[in-house]
Amino acid sequence: MTVRTSAGTTLKVSASTPATFDATGYNALTMTVVGEVSDLGEFGREFNLVTFNPVGSRGVVKKKGSFNQGTMQIQLGLDTDDTGQILLKSASLSDADHSFLVTTQNGDKYYFQAQVMSFKVNVGSVDQITTATVTLELTTNSAGVGIVEVLAP
Repeated sequence: MTVRTSAGTTLKVSASTPATFDATGYNALTMTVVGEVSDLGEFGREFNLVTFNPVGSRGVVKKKGSFNQGTMQIQLGLDTDDTGQILLKSASLSDADHSFLVTTQNGDKYYFQAQVMSFKVNVGSVDQITTATVTLELTTNSAGVGIVEVLAP
């Protein structure tokens, strides 16, 4: 595999929760494409650092603690008629987790659950497209399943 651009990557959202937190469960959902995405940001598991300072050796012992699936800052060209954007805005007013799918241009898929924490409009200046920023907090289920990665063959 070689490196590639992000051109052609899509974001989809569903208000439904999969029956199982794997590719089969997520594939069974009806997903809605979010239009006019210009930047998906980053996501992925990050561990908290746990340290211990034994006085005898003076050396700091470092271990992995709990993990977080990450925060995504999604940039959109605002389209108030786009079904996917309407669903994201509605999700920002809900406490429910929503299901997401990011599909890259080569067919790699990343499924996850997230809370939509904000949907902010940026009108900007005369020489600017009206945009929106959506903040997603990716989460895990009670079994610790977070991002489900399905790489293209």
